[in-house]
Formats: sequence, C-alpha cells, structure tokens
Amino acid sequence: MVNHPKPIVAIFGGSFDPPHLGHQHIVERAIENLEIDHLLVVPAYLNPFKSFSLASASQRLAWCHTLFDNIEKVIVSEYEINEGKSITTEQTVKHFNSVYDAKYLIVGSDNVPTLTKWHHFFWLNETIIWVIVTRRGYPVDADNLKKWEILEIDTPISSTDIRNKKMLHYVDKKIQKSVQNVLEGNTLMAIDERVENIVHILDDKKAEEIEVFNLDNADYIAKRVVIANSLNGKHTLALFDHLKKGLKEHGDAILASDTSDEWVVADLGDILIHIMVPEYRQRYSLEQFLNELVENQKKNHNIDPA
Repeated sequence: MVNHPKPIVAIFGGSFDPPHLGHQHIVERAIENLEIDHLLVVPAYLNPFKSFSLASASQRLAWCHTLFDNIEKVIVSEYEINEGKSITTEQTVKHFNSVYDAKYLIVGSDNVPTLTKWHHFFWLNETIIWVIVTRRGYPVDADNLKKWEILEIDTPISSTDIRNKKMLHYVDKKIQKSVQNVLEGNTLMAIDERVENIVHILDDKKAEEIEVFNLDNADYIAKRVVIANSLNGKHTLALFDHLKKGLKEHGDAILASDTSDEWVVADLGDILIHIMVPEYRQRYSLEQFLNELVENQKKNHNIDPA
C-alpha cells in the first residue's frame, strides 16, 4: 500500500471580531508566498487571552465563510467554535495534524513577544514554522523562535480599531451591514432579519407549518426557535441542504446539527431550527413546550415589582 503524503497547510487563527481587509491581505499573501496545499482559517470560540468577543461565535464564523470561502486553497474550519470553549493553539495543531501536515502557523508581529507564554510553546516551536505578519510599531524579535518566515503586510488596521473607531471602510461590503448592527448593539434587529431569512429559505423549498418562537426573556438555550414540517424523510434532508446553502449565501452559519430522516436540529447559537416530519412534530409537542415558555415569560415580564 502506498502512503500518500498529507496535504501541507498553514493555520491562521484568531477571533476575527470582525474580519477585515487586513485579514484578507494576510490570507492572499500567505497563499502567494507559502508552499501549501491549503490555508486553514480557524475562528476561535474564545481567544485564550481574551475574556469575551463582541460578536457571537456563530456570527464571526459566518463572516469568515462569507469572506474566505471563495478564495482558492482556503478552508474555513469550524473546529474551535464547535468545541464550544477556549482551545489552545497546541490542541488545534494536533487536531489538524491527524489529517494534514500543519507546517505553518501565522501570527502577528505584535504576538511574538508573548509566544513563550503560549501553552506548550516549546512543542509548538519544535513542530511548526512561524509565519510572522509585520505590523507597524511591532518590530520582529524572533530570538526565541526556531524556524520562522516574515510575511510583509502594510495594512494599518486591526479589529480593535474597527470596534473602537467604527472604521467600517476597512470591512468588506458583503458583511458591512451585519458588522454595523453588532457595533451599534442592534442585535435584536439583526436576529429578526436572520429569522425572516430562515423562514424564506424553508418556505422556498416547500416546508410547511413554519412557526417562530421569540424567547428573548425566557430561560432557554436560544433566543429564537423555528419549527417547520417536512413532507417526508427525503424532504427533511433536502430542506436541511437547502437551508445550509441559503444561510451561507446570506452570511450565516450552522454551528452544530443533528440529522435523521425524520428530524433535523440546526444550532446557530442564538437560533435553533427544527425540521420534522408531521408525525414526529405531533409526538414531541415541541411547540406546546415553547408556547408555555412564551406565556411564562409574558407573565413574569408583566409582574409589578411593587
């Protein structure tokens, strides 16, 4: 049996909160300069050195898919986000090494002084080649690195600048509106627009009896739940495929899913979508449970604190 070599990849991770033209330039320049088969863009569920992200994990993943999916050799990976927790770079490299030869790790020159604080830095230093992206004000001091290359980028912008100064002209037009919604705190408007899009996608593929439940004030795992009927098992899976394509086209993404012929559950983080054959929907009475949650939240919301 012939052992084929694993594809060589570079890993480019980060919060991407939000992704911007600087990230795009890094991706394009890395593909031009590195001898790789793929470049893996890996948005973090939560950066180990940060306590929060402005945008949700599902939103940041969707932005990355919108910006990078059409660039040749680029794969947007959901690995860290699907883990649902902060993941160290060492874990990510080991995960991808099971399928690829993770040869390169892309980091900004502003990160170089703190690399020795990374979990299992010495293992990383022996295993990968650091690709250091230049950044104004951060000269490269690579004395602690075993193997490294420089990637010259002259884009004076960061996600922090966009969040603090709202420099939206550095954000691709395809995601500008949703980034602006997040920056201005218009999350409810954004989520309702996304739900409206989901309903349209399902209706377009002949889903029946579509219902939407607003659970903003309820103690539940999602802010919105969408339930729809399929005609049969084959139609259930066809609806799910249509939903995935439609969400991607509109800059949204499914974080996790559970599928069978009778039932599909799609988790977008703040939105849950259930697609079921009528027999399953009747059997589990999910809308009765959700209606009770809605009624309870209305009662609690209307209680006079005095």
